Parts: sequence; structure tokens; C-alpha cells
Amino acid sequence: MSKLSHAQWSSKMAFILAATGSAVGLGNIWRFSYMVGDSGGAAFVLIYLACVALVGLPILVAEWLIGRRGQKNPINSMLDLARQSGRLPAWALVGVSGVLGAFLILSFYSVIGGWSLFYTLGSVTGKFTGMDSDGVGAIFSGLLGNATALTLWHTAFMALVIFIVARGVTKGLEGAVKTLMPALVILMVVLVIYGMTTGHFGEAMAFMFSPDWSAINGEVVLAAMGQAFFTLSLGMGIMLAYGSYLGEDVSLISTARTVIILDTAIALLAGMAIFPIVFANGLSPGEGPGLIFVTLPLAFGNMAWGTILGLAFFLLLTFAALTSAISLLEPTVELLEERTPLSRVAATLVAGVAVWVLGIAALMSFNVWDEFLILGLNVFDFLDTLTSKFMLPLTGLGAILFVAWRLDRDSVINELGLSAGQAQVWQVVSRVVAPIGVVVVFVYGLV
Repeated sequence: MSKLSHAQWSSKMAFILAATGSAVGLGNIWRFSYMVGDSGGAAFVLIYLACVALVGLPILVAEWLIGRRGQKNPINSMLDLARQSGRLPAWALVGVSGVLGAFLILSFYSVIGGWSLFYTLGSVTGKFTGMDSDGVGAIFSGLLGNATALTLWHTAFMALVIFIVARGVTKGLEGAVKTLMPALVILMVVLVIYGMTTGHFGEAMAFMFSPDWSAINGEVVLAAMGQAFFTLSLGMGIMLAYGSYLGEDVSLISTARTVIILDTAIALLAGMAIFPIVFANGLSPGEGPGLIFVTLPLAFGNMAWGTILGLAFFLLLTFAALTSAISLLEPTVELLEERTPLSRVAATLVAGVAVWVLGIAALMSFNVWDEFLILGLNVFDFLDTLTSKFMLPLTGLGAILFVAWRLDRDSVINELGLSAGQAQVWQVVSRVVAPIGVVVVFVYGLV
């Protein structure tokens, strides 16, 4: 392993919080819990956990291992390790895809983060109080149709992200997650406690946790595998970058288990907070983004303590968006910081502004450029499809194949601290099961 040479996490807990913060994003707040309730409840959770163990965990460990050994940005880490192992330098393309993927994702992710800020302010000012469904729907439609307003909120969100990342690993990334993650959990617990008073908490628990094996089919299993892959921020260059700040004394496998448990627990806690409110107000849990930005504001605007609960929820949403967004910007910043004369602050500004510019194109696809299509998709949907269906799976696949098939087997087993029996399991999972799982998800996403 190379000598540790640049910024490091101050502690194992700081790293766990950062990695978990990256994994916990907007999708965790509603998507995972909805999938649980709609796809077999506890049966889906068990399948999801199996997919995490067989696909998500080995790829997560592989990305951290590459980053820690390389001690550089994702591209240079892959390039250096490939050369040291006598492999083709073309393996650096795995790092290129990861950094580019994170950059592209943040450009449209920050647009949604801007929506969260808009709704947080709207909750404070009582914007949704007494509104009917048409009124709340008109607010969301009006936001999407207003390029100027979207730009302002997108700008505000990116400014927060740039400010945090520019402060560095210890003051910026660590400082943010040490504040945001506990606050996020506290807000969730407050909403769960409220959910227990609605009279529909039992209905929500049955929706999420009653096992229904009849709902499990091939499509549900593939969805669970896809969720296991994407929820852990795999294939985005994030974990490659975060791994480069990781000390040699940290056990990668046990730490990966901790992050996975926390990520899953927070996702389930979000469902326990949201769905009692959904059922108490006669709403449908399967409305996708509309659940967050249309139906829940309607519910908050017409319930006792709705202003406070709405504020708590949209602060929760904003915190989740921020913890993911700062991790998405980090790989590009690390690359610029190491490959150019730019300081940390300057590299963050350059990367952040570039993301902001592309985000303008994404948000304009809802209004001014709504007729401009790329392969039949508007800019926002094109960026989403390109990254989620192509770049992320291929990057994750490249990382696990490189570690499993191109790095020295004994050195990997030694670094992971595996016994003889565990090493055999690792070989099968990392060389066969995880790659096949990613390929299946990739092909399924295409067809």
C-alpha cells in the first residue's frame, strides 16, 4: 500500500458519517420506503439486504481499497495502481467515468436541492396553509415553469455546497456531516413520534414491514439489486475519493457493514416518518416526486402543527440533499486540486461554477428549453438516464473487476484482514457474483 500522503479523516466515525451522508440522499427519504411497501414489505427488505451483501458491499469495499491505496484523486489512483500492477493504463477510465458521473449527477441533483430550499422557505412563511390540491399543484408547476426562480434556488443550493467543500476535508466535509447527520436523524425521530399520534402508524408499519412473498418476482429482485447499488453512491467516484482520505488502520469490510446498516436504517426511519402522514391524509404512497412536492405540502398545509411539521420535513429533505451533494462535488475538486496549481478554494469554485452552469441547462429543460431533446429526452432526463443506466454501473463494474482480477490476490486478502474461509467467500462474491449482478442490472436498465 502506498504511504498516506494527503488529507485524512480525523477519525473512523467521521468517515462513517461522511460515507453514510453520501449514501443518504433524496431517494432515501421516500423511494426506498415506498419500494419496501409496494414490493413485499419485509420480504423485499430481506432480498435488498442480500443484494447489498452480494453486490453493494464488495463494490463499496473495492472502491475504498482503490482510493486508500492510490491516495490520489480517482483517476490518478486507478492509473497508479494499474501501472504498479503491470496492467494497462486504460484502467484509469474507471476513475474518469466516476468523476464525470458525479459531476453530471450534481448538475441536476442541485436543481432538486433548490426545490427543497424553496419548500423549506414556503413552510416557514405558511405558503401552503389552507391550500387545496389545485393550489399546491399550481405552486409546483409555477416553480418548474419559472426559469428565473429555479436559477435562484439552484444557485443558493450550489453556494451552500461550494462553501462547505471549499473548507476542506476536516473543516468542510467532516464539519458538515457531524452537524447535518445528527440533525437529520433528530428531525426524522420527531416526525416518527408525530406519526405515532396520527392513528395510522400501524397501517404504515403494515405497509412497510408485513412480508408478502407473493409480491416478489424477477422485476422486484432486479429493483432491489439496483437500489442496493445506487443507494451506496457506487460508481460515482465518491467512494474512490473518500477512500483516498482513509487511514490504514480502518477495517474496510466492518466499516462498510456499518455504513450499510446506517443507510438502510435511516431509509426505513424515513418511511416510518412519512407514511403515517400519508395514510392519515388519505394520500397515495406511490406518487413519486409528486408525493414530496405536491401531496405532502397539501397535507402539511391542512393539519394541526402543519407549519412546524412541514418545516421539519423540508429541512430534513434539504439536509439529505446537502450531505449527498457535497460528496458529489468532492471527486472533481480533488482532481483539480491535485492536477492543477489551483488551491482548495479555487478548485472548489471552478468545479462548483461548472456544475452550476450545467445545472442551468437542466433546469431550463422544464421551461425555456422544454422542446430541446437529446435522443428523445430533455436535458434533465438525459443526464439522469446517462448516469444512472450507463456510467454508474460500468464504473462500479470496472472497480470490482480491477480489485478482484487485476490486483494481487494475497495483498487484497491481507489488507481486508480475511481468514482462509472468508477469503474464499470474498473471491467468489467479488469475482463472480457482484460483477454478474451489476451486468444484470445494467442490461435490465437498457431493456
